[in-house]
Amino acid sequence: MENAHLRFGLLEYIRVTEKASTRIRLRVDRYIGEDRQAHLLSVFGNDSDVGAITAAVHEKAAFSLTFPNGETKDVTLGEHASCYKGAVTLPGRKLPVRHLLAVSQYLHSNGSAGQTILLRYRREEAWATLVSFLGLPADPTWAEHILGIVEGKEEDRADRRHWLRACSNFGNDGRSA
Repeated sequence: MENAHLRFGLLEYIRVTEKASTRIRLRVDRYIGEDRQAHLLSVFGNDSDVGAITAAVHEKAAFSLTFPNGETKDVTLGEHASCYKGAVTLPGRKLPVRHLLAVSQYLHSNGSAGQTILLRYRREEAWATLVSFLGLPADPTWAEHILGIVEGKEEDRADRRHWLRACSNFGNDGRSA
């Protein structure tokens, strides 16, 4: 695949102490987050760099994230983040490439903290998730209207009571009562 590296972002960690300065840069394959809060980071690099980033995640460090389009933002995974490490063996390389998947506590407990993060948004999956996690007695014919409300909001943090009220406004035919 030609120019595949252009689709990767860049994660940079800088730590300055009294005696030393450390700068580590890894390639980012996947990122999910909102504002400064990162929920998922997938990075590749050598063994020592991945180990250092793992330690920094557990220390609740902030990272500089550069997206493929050049946009930059500072992110952190917050407290109690989980790290999963692996190795990818590539033909022609003596040592494997190390992979780190860092997941925030928020994403790790997805749905139980009062908010659900969809890793990819599809309307039918969003409706099933909304109904399932909130325990709503909802008819599939209501999906179009309720998801229209959700999609119209910049940030939706509604709880179960809010959605029960919204659903109670509908008759059996899926229209507003």
